Amino acid sequence: MSVINDYLDKCHQLVDVVARQKEQIEVAATWFADSILAGRMVQVFGSGHSRIMVEEMWPRYGSFPGFNPIVELSLTFHNLVVGANGQRQAMFLENVSGLAERILRNFEITKQDSALVISSSGCNVVPIEVAELFQKKGIKVVALVTSEHLRKSKSKREDGKKLTDFSDLILDTGAPVGDAMIKIPGLDTAVSPGSTVGGAMIINCIKAEVARLLTDAGEPPKVLSGSAVVGEERAKALFESAYDEHARRLAKLYQNIGK
Repeated sequence: MSVINDYLDKCHQLVDVVARQKEQIEVAATWFADSILAGRMVQVFGSGHSRIMVEEMWPRYGSFPGFNPIVELSLTFHNLVVGANGQRQAMFLENVSGLAERILRNFEITKQDSALVISSSGCNVVPIEVAELFQKKGIKVVALVTSEHLRKSKSKREDGKKLTDFSDLILDTGAPVGDAMIKIPGLDTAVSPGSTVGGAMIINCIKAEVARLLTDAGEPPKVLSGSAVVGEERAKALFESAYDEHARRLAKLYQNIGK
C-alpha cells in the first residue's frame, strides 16, 4: 500500500470513530442550539493548532452566527515560526497559569451560554483553565480532544488535571497518540496528523445539527453562502445580515463588563 492510500485508509477509520459519537454530537448540538435560541452565544476556544477548529466553526462559508471564536494571536500565530512572535513563545504562553482568566475577563458569560474548548492533548494549561472557568460560571462545556493521545500524555498543570476533568461532554477526533498517522520505512518519526481531519468532521456534524434544530424551532440561521450557489445579491445580503447578527450577539458579552 502506498503512503497516500495508507493515510486515506486511516481517514476512513476516523469517519467510523466520529460516526460512533452520533449521540454525543447530538447532545452538544442541543446545548449549543439552546444558547443561540436564547439570544446568547457558544464560546469556542482553542489554542495552538486547535485554532483551525475554531475557525472551521465560524466564520466561513456554510456557517452561521451564534458562535464566539476566541482566538488569541499570542497562542496561535505560528506563521513566523521563529524570531519575534515565534512558535517557542506561543508554546510557552500556552502553559502560563492565569492567562485564561485574563482572556475571559473580556466577556460577560452567563448560564445561557455554552462552550466548546478544543485541545488535542487536553494537557496544556490555558485551555484547561478556560474550561474550568466556564464551568465555574455554570455553563456546559464540551471538550474536543484526541482521547488516546490525552490518556497517554501528562498534564502541564501542577495538579495533573486535564481538559476532560472540566468538561460535561467529551468528543474524540479519533487520531492516534502523537497525532501523526503515517510511518515511513527508514524514518523513525511518523508524519501526517489526523486530529484536524477528525476534528473538522465533528465540528461540521455539530454545525449541521445545530442548523437543523434552529430551523425546526422557527429561527433558521443566516448561513454564509457563495454567490455561485445563491446568487450575488443574496450572498451579499446573507453576508451583511450574518455579520450584523454576530455583532449584536457579541455586544451582549461586553455591555455589562465591570459593573
